[in-house]
Amino acid sequence: MTTNRRDVQRLTDHLRSSLGDGPFPAPGGWTHMGAVICDASFQARRNYETTIRPRLLALQTAWPDASTVQGFRTRLATCDLATAMNFHDPRRVTIAHRITDLLAAHHVDTRDDLNAWLDHTANRAALRTLHGVGPKTVDYIGNLVGRSQIAVDVHLRAFASDAGLPALSYQQLRAVYEAAAAQLGHDRAGLEHAVWRFKAQAH
Repeated sequence: MTTNRRDVQRLTDHLRSSLGDGPFPAPGGWTHMGAVICDASFQARRNYETTIRPRLLALQTAWPDASTVQGFRTRLATCDLATAMNFHDPRRVTIAHRITDLLAAHHVDTRDDLNAWLDHTANRAALRTLHGVGPKTVDYIGNLVGRSQIAVDVHLRAFASDAGLPALSYQQLRAVYEAAAAQLGHDRAGLEHAVWRFKAQAH
């Protein structure tokens, strides 16, 4: 996708003035697939550090056998995810079940499996067919398993608006961030996380 050079320059200028020159390490994600799936399913519009992260750490301790998709799916068949996560939101629980079933159907079992599976456009499109899974969630899942992607959320949109960028589509804004990361020599996921933390701490 071609990007507007002026938009990229506005964003790079704002990145430098707001965040400095880095380095910006990528957050790394999880190796426990139950945590990957629950992170992607439960994190939207919640305070990550106080609400989501502690629950994911507790889930890994309580369900060590859920470190693979099959292990997580076995747990889901006999245990209540809302109780395990201490997060009673039926919609998000359903999303976690849907992602799990789709990955199992595609024989994706480990972090490395999912990382490689996401290389293929058709597989990312398959995730998008799930109700409640949009393009941001697909990119976010990639980062949770060690890929380097820009997942555009409300914080990244707000940062771009502060930089003076016009309202852009998800794909357009992601492309601008990718171009800015390349221009500044930063890892995409590391830059995304730095912007996210900057805006999250401002709230």
